[in-house]
Amino acid sequence: QVQLVESGGGLVQAGGSLRLSCAASGSIFILNVMGWYRQAPGKQRDLVAAITRDGTANYADSVKGRFTISRDNAKNTVYLQMNSLKPEDTAVYYCHADGYTSPWRKNDYWGQGTQVTVSS
Repeated sequence: QVQLVESGGGLVQAGGSLRLSCAASGSIFILNVMGWYRQAPGKQRDLVAAITRDGTANYADSVKGRFTISRDNAKNTVYLQMNSLKPEDTAVYYCHADGYTSPWRKNDYWGQGTQVTVSS
């Protein structure tokens, strides 16, 4: 099995920064796209950013220019640098990955989530 563990969430003032990390472990053959989703109370879980193995990134319009996603394939880790944070960024942030535990067994994986709270 594969586990994703997020870290780096917390409380920050508007305009501040946080860096989230997500480390994958377990019976990993390969991880393909990795990304970050977020879910605010009463709202659906939405994609924030995603990144391919070769570093091609995609961002939600609401975070473009403020957030940067990156990854370290050797460490099976994905990061989200969040700058110029706004109160509307407040949510539980979830790490996600598509991958294989063998050449033939494809699955996707979710982390447990980490709370990000931005005060005004």
